[in-house]
Amino acid sequence: MGSNFAQALSAMLLIASMVAAVSTANKDWQQRNYTAGWGFNHGPYHLNKTNEPSKIVVGGSENWHYGFNYADWSLKNGPFYVQDTLVFKYDPPNNTTPPHSVYMLPNLWSFIHCDLSQARMVGSPTQGGGDGVEFVLKSWQPYYFACGEHNGTHCKDGMMRFFVFPKLRGY
Repeated sequence: MGSNFAQALSAMLLIASMVAAVSTANKDWQQRNYTAGWGFNHGPYHLNKTNEPSKIVVGGSENWHYGFNYADWSLKNGPFYVQDTLVFKYDPPNNTTPPHSVYMLPNLWSFIHCDLSQARMVGSPTQGGGDGVEFVLKSWQPYYFACGEHNGTHCKDGMMRFFVFPKLRGY
């Protein structure tokens, strides 16, 4: 039952993310910003006030930990742009802190199912301290992130997963 619940929750989060994306696009359309996010933002309706890449701490002051809703965080803290840097900060494991890591999942299916079998490690359990692990969003594509610890449990049950689809900056 827990697995079915997690899959249903994952599907609902994905649908909510899509609805939010359509809602943002609709808002842009109503404001006559017909090209928002497609890299053609010339003129008075340009949404990105700065063309400089940003460094964004994943989770804000919460950092990267079990039980925080990162899907919700990413929706509330977007849009993200190509060349922005995501910073994953987490305590190294000790007697009271469980290990965390950061993986980039290869596709939506892997993201929904927390399947880390083909994921690429971005940050090991010991790399999140100090300045954290930095990841640059280098291209216009979806990026799927998850904690890979405890055989995917942190991803499935701990809500330690989110995705971003960075927008192109208009010049």
